[in-house]
Amino acid sequence: MQKLLIKGKKEISGIIKISGSKNATLPILAASLLTNHVNLSNVPLVKDIFTMIELLKFIGINVKVNNSEKTIFFKIKNKKINTLAPYKLVKTMRAGVLVLGPLLTKYGKAKVSLPGGCAIGTRPVNLHLFALKKLGAKIKIKDGYIIADAKQGLIGTKIKFPSISVGATENAILAAFGAKGKTVLNNCAIEPEVLDLVKFLRKLGSNIKIKKRKIEITGQDESNKNIQHKIIFDRIEAGTYLIAGALIGKSITITNVESKILKSEVEILKKIGAKIILSKNTITISKPKKLKKVNFATKPYPGFPTDLQAQFMVLMSQAEGLSKIKENIFENRFMHVPELKRMGAKIEIKNKTAYIFGPCRLTGAEVMATDLRASVSLVLAGLIADNRTIVNRIYHLDRGYEFLEDKLKKCRADIKRI
Repeated sequence: MQKLLIKGKKEISGIIKISGSKNATLPILAASLLTNHVNLSNVPLVKDIFTMIELLKFIGINVKVNNSEKTIFFKIKNKKINTLAPYKLVKTMRAGVLVLGPLLTKYGKAKVSLPGGCAIGTRPVNLHLFALKKLGAKIKIKDGYIIADAKQGLIGTKIKFPSISVGATENAILAAFGAKGKTVLNNCAIEPEVLDLVKFLRKLGSNIKIKKRKIEITGQDESNKNIQHKIIFDRIEAGTYLIAGALIGKSITITNVESKILKSEVEILKKIGAKIILSKNTITISKPKKLKKVNFATKPYPGFPTDLQAQFMVLMSQAEGLSKIKENIFENRFMHVPELKRMGAKIEIKNKTAYIFGPCRLTGAEVMATDLRASVSLVLAGLIADNRTIVNRIYHLDRGYEFLEDKLKKCRADIKRI
């Protein structure tokens, strides 16, 4: 099993081109079931994307990947579609459940394995099923599978989510695409990745209106359009490298971004003292002489993203005084803390809040990744630690970060895969 070996305390400097968003690509891949021809560009070549491609091939989509140009071309090769999403293809990737909505609305039935993914909380699919039932689907859970039926077609309705969920919002939008009449979704997630899905569906001809957390979708018949779409940049990858720059960067510039989308992240980085230069599509960051303590909580967009909580905790370990991070999205997202403490971080967890005492000197150690974002937080810790750090179970990392060690190497980091 591959590992990462990192030799810390080496100042980094350079330019990093941010990849396309994994979390935007996955629902758009699922949406490809709603039309006959799709050409996607700026696609990140990471494990979760290839797993979703295998699922679409199993269902009956002809998929071609151009690795050098980071494009994917889809074509439905016949009218006989397999409406099963098996356990072996959904178990490692939570986004597999997003084929449920498109299969139901277009083919009237679906059998989808209950999903897997990162072990950062229960993240139940109940909100997905809640929305689909409101649209008229008959659903039961049997032998670890969601078995859904909508032979008479889905019917547009009003739905208010009891809590904000990105995945449930996306699945409801995908199902409403082919539902009869108008669907009105309230208390929706409005993450940039959700908006990228909406942009894609509008290209298919869908009439979708958004006002704050309210989304209206007017259902339509099957789309036969040939669609070209460029995936939005990965704001979590962008935030990760900005944090690396604040930790140990002489000057790190990230490109291929939309700076306005990173407003909450940039605001907090400025509060801790990082030197930041903004333009429309680039951000340059440098490490300050001293990092200031800061308190914040994770929230749905436009708030601070939970997917950057672990990385920011490493940064806070180097700040002067006591910093606090409250985790409001997932109940089990502090699994990286024991590994950071093994490296010398002073962190206490009480209920949903992490108390980080800094600055503290980190020492290299052999550590184990528990999920995607936890794995990259250990990489960041290794970059600033004394001696060598070995990160195990980096298959988590490969699920969501494209060419991470190559990008860091180009910025003079001492990191390699072993």
